[in-house]
Amino acid sequence: MASGLVSRSLSRVREIVANATGRRSEPTEKQLERVRRQLHECAENRGGEVSTRLRAARLADTYLKLDEAGRLAFLRMIALEFGPDPKRVAKAHDAYQTAVGTERQWDAEANLRAAMRSSRIRILTQFNAIPQGVKFLVDLRSDLLHFLEHNKELKALDRELEARLTAWFDVGFLELSRVTWNSPAALLEKIVKYEAVHEIRSWRDLKNRLGSDRRCYAFFHPRMPLEPLIFVEVALLDELADNVQKLLDENAPAHDVARATTAIFYSISATQAGLRGVSFGNFLLKRVVDDLQRDFPQLTTFATLSPIPGLVRWATKNPNEVLAVFAEADWERLAAAGIEGPESARLKAVLAGSTDWTQDAALSAALRSPLLRATAAYLLHAKRDMQPLDSVARFHLGNGARVERLNWLADASDKGLAQSWGVMVNYLYDPDRIVDNVEAFAGEGRIDAATGVKRLTRR
Repeated sequence: MASGLVSRSLSRVREIVANATGRRSEPTEKQLERVRRQLHECAENRGGEVSTRLRAARLADTYLKLDEAGRLAFLRMIALEFGPDPKRVAKAHDAYQTAVGTERQWDAEANLRAAMRSSRIRILTQFNAIPQGVKFLVDLRSDLLHFLEHNKELKALDRELEARLTAWFDVGFLELSRVTWNSPAALLEKIVKYEAVHEIRSWRDLKNRLGSDRRCYAFFHPRMPLEPLIFVEVALLDELADNVQKLLDENAPAHDVARATTAIFYSISATQAGLRGVSFGNFLLKRVVDDLQRDFPQLTTFATLSPIPGLVRWATKNPNEVLAVFAEADWERLAAAGIEGPESARLKAVLAGSTDWTQDAALSAALRSPLLRATAAYLLHAKRDMQPLDSVARFHLGNGARVERLNWLADASDKGLAQSWGVMVNYLYDPDRIVDNVEAFAGEGRIDAATGVKRLTRR
C-alpha cells in the first residue's frame, strides 16, 4: 500500500512539473502551518526511504500548486526557519578553539562542520529521491533568483542551493550528445524553445540547422535526460562566416563537409535559469572541438560568429565615447548622406538601435568605419572590474579566445540592429594560444585581439 501511495504521489509530481497548468492559490495561515510541519518532517528525516520519498513528493506537489506569493512565503520559511542553530554553532566553535593543537582538534572540527550544516540542506537533498526531483530543484532556484532582488534574506538559501547544484551538475556527471533530426520530438521541441541567440522560426529552419553540414551538441544530466542544459550549434565551412542570414539561409546548398576546414559556433544557449552560476559552457566547447576533430581531422580553424548584445546599450549610456571615434572624414561623409554633425536626430536614432538606416546605401557606407571603431573600442576597452562589459565577450575571452574580426551588417535582423548596429564578431580559438590567453585574461584582464581589430581603436 505504501509503495502504491508513493507511486501515485510521484506521478502527480511528474504531471505537475511537466505541465504546471493547475490552478495556483495563495496559501492561508492554516496551509502555511501545514507546510511548516512538512518542512520540519523533512528536516528531521523521519522514517525510512519510502517515507522520505513520499514526504518529498507531497512537498513538491504543495509548492507547485502555490501562486507567486505562496512560493515566496514557502522559500522564506525555509531560508529563515531552517538555518544553523546559532547557539550550537557558538558552542562548537568555542570547543574547536579550545581543542586546537590537541588530539581532540579533528573531532572538534568535525563537530563544528556538523553544527554549521543547516536543515535547509537536508530538506533540499530529499527532493533528489523522487523522479523529476532534480528538475524541480532547478526550477525552484529559478523562482528563488526571481525573488532574490527584493528579498535579500533569501541569499543564504540561494548560496546553499547553488552549491548543491554545482556539485550535482559537475561536468563529470554530464553527458555530451549530438542532437539530430532523428532525435526524439520532445527534445527537438526543447531546442526550438530554448534557442536564445537566433530564433528558430519553423521546423524547416530547425531541419536546416541539423543538416549534413551542421552539428548540434548538448550537455545532459542523467536525471534530466530530455532537458538540454546547454547546447551549441555548429556550421562546417571552408572560411570564417561573416553573415548570419547567409549562414541560416534554408535555401542555400549544403557545404561539402569533406572540404570543410572551419567550424563556426554560431549559437550557444544555456537553457536552465536555475543553473545560473553553474558553469559548464567552456567544457562544452572543449568536448565539441574534440568530437569534431575526431570526425573531421581536416578542420584547422575553430571560431564563432557571435552577437554583441551590450553594444548599443553601452553606446546609449556613453555617447561621448562613441562620438570620440568619429574622424573629420567620417563627418564629411555623413554630411553628404544627410547627417549634419553629432547633434543630428537621425544619428542619435542610429546609435540608439533604429533599423531603417540600412535601406540607405550611402548612409550605411558612411557609418561603417566609425561604428566599427566604436565596436572595437567597446570590446577591447569597455570593462567593469577588469572584465569586459559584454557578456558574450566575457564568456569567450575567459575561455581563451581571440577577438579575430568584426563583421559589418552581419546580422541585419531587427534584433541584430537594435543590439549592435548589425555588427557581429568572430572569436577564434587557437589551440596554441588558449592557455596563455586564459592566464593573461584571468590575471591581468588582458584581451587577445587580431592586429586588424586593434588597429580600429587607433585614431
